[in-house]
Order: sequence, then structure tokens, then C-alpha cells
Amino acid sequence: MATYKKRGYKPKTKKEKEEVFEEESTTAEVFNTLDEGASKTEEWAVKNQKYILGLVGAVALIVLGYLGYNKLVAEPQQKEAMNEMYTAKKYFDDAVSGVSSDSLYRMSLDGGEGKYGMLDIISEYGGSPAANLANYYAGMAYLNLKDYQNAVEHLGNFSSDDKMLNPIAKGGIGDAFVQLDQKSDALGYYEKAFKANVNNFTTPLYLMKAARVAIDLGENDKALGYLKRIKSEFSTSTEAKNADVLIGKVEASL
Repeated sequence: MATYKKRGYKPKTKKEKEEVFEEESTTAEVFNTLDEGASKTEEWAVKNQKYILGLVGAVALIVLGYLGYNKLVAEPQQKEAMNEMYTAKKYFDDAVSGVSSDSLYRMSLDGGEGKYGMLDIISEYGGSPAANLANYYAGMAYLNLKDYQNAVEHLGNFSSDDKMLNPIAKGGIGDAFVQLDQKSDALGYYEKAFKANVNNFTTPLYLMKAARVAIDLGENDKALGYLKRIKSEFSTSTEAKNADVLIGKVEASL
């Protein structure tokens, strides 16, 4: 068993001298091994210095390039795209207000007064946040113009976690599929719409739309579940006022 020896301790017996010699030999061997390992590492580093420096340089260039692209290209491009979208969005907003809506929806898509429309934003700034948002407006414009195929395409290209735009976009695809008489697809998108975010506006709205389509498809159990959820969770909503009549009809058919 190893014992503590005071500093300056001198071995007296032959056995103690052998123990001290063995300890010193072991310690020397450990340090020699460490020295050899360090030397090999140094040799490898020196030998591969160009490779290491090249790799570090490449990583630095990638990082600097990414930061530079965001600062010098992406950010100014996004600002420019949003500025270009201003007039097109104004046409869309005016159309929603109901003043010459069809022509204004068309102008929001194609542009006017020398300004870009939503389709131009999508084409010129593809992949940018502005182009993504332009897909939403284009899809809703096409939906109001009864161009349902294009509505599905553009709303399908829109992606967002926004608690209102996300469910409304999915619900808009559902509305387009209803008009295209693809009711199974419509039901699927209405279900995605009310699941996308729970709130007092979009959730009861798309629960009701899903329930009506489910009734048309003969899926009465599913429809009944959606209607009862409206009554229990959204009792003050507009949809809740109409739910009782539909619940009565569905229960009578079961």
C-alpha cells in the first residue's frame, strides 16, 4: 500500500530504496509517454499545418459570407420587396372593403401605376419572406376571383406560424376545394385550419365548415363531434347559434 513520505525523505532500508526507485521510474515513464504524445501531436500539426489553416480559413469564409450575404443582400432585398408590395397590398385591402373588388383583386395580382403586383413579388423575390407573404395575398385574391386552382396553388405555397394567417390560409384551400367539388380534400384542410391555432374566431369557423362538409360526406359521427365542440368550447361564437339545428339533424339521422 502506498504511504505518504515527507519532503526530503531519504530511504534507509534496501526495500525502501527499491520502492523509491520504482516510483521514480514509473513517474519518468509517464512523463516520457506524455512527452512522446505531445511531440507526435506537434509533428502532426506541423506536417498538416497547411491543411489546418486552409480548413479554418474555409470555415471563416463561410461564416463571413453568410453574415455578409444577410447584411448586404438579403436584408436590403427584403426591404425593397416589402416596399414594392405596398401598393399591391393596398389594392387588396381596398378590394376586401368591397369597392370595385374584382378589378382591385386583379390589380393586386398584376400591379398598377407602374408598381409590382403580388405575382411580380413572387417572381422577382422568390424564396424571400416577402414572396412567401405575397403567395398568401395572391391565393386569397384568386379565391375571391373564383379562380380556385390558382388559389389552391398559391395558398399551398404559403407557410407561416402566424396564429391567424396560418389557419385562414388552410381554410381558404378548404373553401377552394369545396368549390372544385373535392369535398374530402376540403374536409382535410378545414381540419388542419381549426387545429392550426385555437382561438375564438378561426377555430369555431372552421369547425363549422368541417362539420357541414362531413355531413355532406355522410360522416355524421365526425360532424356531431365538431358541432358539440363548438357548443362546449365556443358557446358565444356566431357558429354556436347555428349548431343546435345541425346537431338535431345529425342525431336524427344516426
